[in-house]
Amino acid sequence: MLTAIVGINWGDEGKGRMVDLLAADYDIVCRYQGGNNAGHTVVNESGKFVLNLLPSGILRPEVVNVMGNGIVIDLEHLHKEVNNLRNSGIKITADNLKISDRAIICLPYHVKQDILEEERLKDMKFGSTRRGIAPVYGDKYMKKGIRMGDLLNKESLKKRVEQIVEWKNLTIAGGYKSIEFYADDMYEWLIKYGTEFEEYICDVGLYLNNSVNNGKKIMFEAQLGALRDIDFGIYPYTSSSSTIAAYAPIGAGVPGMKLARTIGIMKAYSSCVGEGPFTAEMFGDEAKALREAGGEYGAATGRPRRVGPFDVVASKYGVRVQGADQLALTKLDVLSYMDRIPVVIAYDIDGRITEEFPTGADLDIAKPVIEFMDGWKCDIGKCRKESDLPKEAFEYIKYLEKKVGCFIKYVSVGADREDYLVMNE
Repeated sequence: MLTAIVGINWGDEGKGRMVDLLAADYDIVCRYQGGNNAGHTVVNESGKFVLNLLPSGILRPEVVNVMGNGIVIDLEHLHKEVNNLRNSGIKITADNLKISDRAIICLPYHVKQDILEEERLKDMKFGSTRRGIAPVYGDKYMKKGIRMGDLLNKESLKKRVEQIVEWKNLTIAGGYKSIEFYADDMYEWLIKYGTEFEEYICDVGLYLNNSVNNGKKIMFEAQLGALRDIDFGIYPYTSSSSTIAAYAPIGAGVPGMKLARTIGIMKAYSSCVGEGPFTAEMFGDEAKALREAGGEYGAATGRPRRVGPFDVVASKYGVRVQGADQLALTKLDVLSYMDRIPVVIAYDIDGRITEEFPTGADLDIAKPVIEFMDGWKCDIGKCRKESDLPKEAFEYIKYLEKKVGCFIKYVSVGADREDYLVMNE
């Protein structure tokens, strides 16, 4: 069985905790896109972990974790992430972590280019995490990338680095007038941080294909959400990769395979890191209260997230483009402090009311149309089955389910691995 776990909104929906939870039923967890520009926070009996590059299944020793060809890998960051986990007692070996030989490496000059461009844009910046993601994906499609498999042939690698650094300096030094990079430095960086991962590098497409033929169950883990997808998101305020479930087999290395199930993850309210249109956004004390209640700060950057009510318009669109079969609703417990719970049910675009998610200039000027639901004003953290929920919480779940048109199967009521319940279909 092939299952994709994907975000319905802007990212930060709680995919990591759901992957960590559901991975118990799978043999393999595979990250298929993105880099270290976002984080998945997982809390379990071993502690609290923030994963930027590694699949969230890495916290389960019996699960094999795969980093697919659609990922971009900052080797220095991966080195630190792996060693931080090892220092916390997490086992990571070539037996439980496999890295695609086709995955592109994010180098220091990509990070520098990202920073230079954000600074050039000033007030018009995209809100990049400044970790080199857009430049490295750009280089991938310019056919100027260095892949993980290149680390296995040092002579060929050195020549390729020399050619690419010469080309990259046309932009870094020639365009931005910044200090140029040296090929020897980049080669040494690749050797320093790449050597330890050589035994992990393999043809993961072949590995996954053989695993499926042997009856193994695979979960594909996405980074960010539908509204950050390069094609279907709030372009240009998107990520630089495809966050859509349909891309999962491609980014994993098995493009001929088909998903059996897609589980969409969405929060009980809205949150967003970075720039761009965010129609549901709250401001002032109202936003501060929700941000603090939900601990809404970026897992990768620590930046305060923009927050607001659940957005039916954006979520219904996310469900559609992700092709979600069922949903997980996270952080329902965060709303327990509210007397009345706002929900964005439509957008007002210059007096025209729409329930369909717009693009371009219409999205920039859209205003929220809000409806209120009764709050439950009690702790729901101990609820473990549908009948444990207060009436108002149950009605809120069913209201959202009807509005977005997809069954909500899982509901999280706390940060720990077991703080969740399964709804009756």
